[in-house]
Amino acid sequence: MTTRREFITLLGRAAAAWPLAASAQQGDRVRRIGVLMAYDENDVLAKTLFSAFIQALEGLGWTDGRNLRVDVRWYGNDTNRIRALAQELVGLQTDIILAASTPATVAVQRETRTIPIVFVGDPVASGIVVDRPGGNITGFGNFEGTLGGKWLELLSEIAPGLKRAAIMFNPETAHVSTYMPSFETAARSLKVAPIIASVHSDAEIETTIIALGREQGGGLIVMPDVFMTAHRAPIISAAARNNVPAVYPVSAFARDGGLLSYGVQQVDLFRRAATYMHRILRGEKPGDLPVQFPTKYELAVNRKTANALGLAVPPSIMLRADEVIDE
Repeated sequence: MTTRREFITLLGRAAAAWPLAASAQQGDRVRRIGVLMAYDENDVLAKTLFSAFIQALEGLGWTDGRNLRVDVRWYGNDTNRIRALAQELVGLQTDIILAASTPATVAVQRETRTIPIVFVGDPVASGIVVDRPGGNITGFGNFEGTLGGKWLELLSEIAPGLKRAAIMFNPETAHVSTYMPSFETAARSLKVAPIIASVHSDAEIETTIIALGREQGGGLIVMPDVFMTAHRAPIISAAARNNVPAVYPVSAFARDGGLLSYGVQQVDLFRRAATYMHRILRGEKPGDLPVQFPTKYELAVNRKTANALGLAVPPSIMLRADEVIDE
């Protein structure tokens, strides 16, 4: 039982603490973060990644509208817009910026050397960082060079008659050199003729896939590339119409009707990016946080598409698949 004297003592202590708590709350200003996102804001993949990032921030105590203000800009796949949007975010005097692609990272770093930047992209290939970022930038590499060979191996597993394979990318938004050594090594080992296919439009995508489908034994590898992901609908459609088996870098392709996907788990990277944002907002320096590389990968296969192409999904793929799509 609490005595009257004890109650008065407790009440006095609480009253003394109230001004301190109020002062601390008032001093904890709302922080402002900028986000430069690839894709269109209505793209299902883009919304999933952005939501994962925001949810991770909330789990760390940052809520938009309470102690955080989030300014997000979407550039679709129009690289001409990136610099203007990067300038806009820097002009807002944000406390920190998330650059959610390699082109976005290049653009934001060009505009500021003082505002902290956390990236999700492939800055090693673009020359932004070598090992540790230093300065005002750090983040998460979202691609791995050995995937070039892995994609070809998976393609040959699901399409055993493979004779030639094109690796398709947009040179303005992708760095194919990262993947070429492992791709060419796998091609020699599997006795598959490698084809380099750079494209800039839906028309060039269509032409490339039609050429692959003219003879049996053609296959397609789609590079992890903002342009490729934004154009996944026409790529998947052309591959189906021309009976070309294809492997893709992101599971969204398989869910949208692509045959097979294998790549870095993008949602995981955006969640991890939120942890770096949190640490920097709490006072750590970007230069003290090392660039991290992928730790989680995912394999998805669309059995409906395989059946339409007359392919049987081998047990070696089924047993490893993280996701099997049947409709």
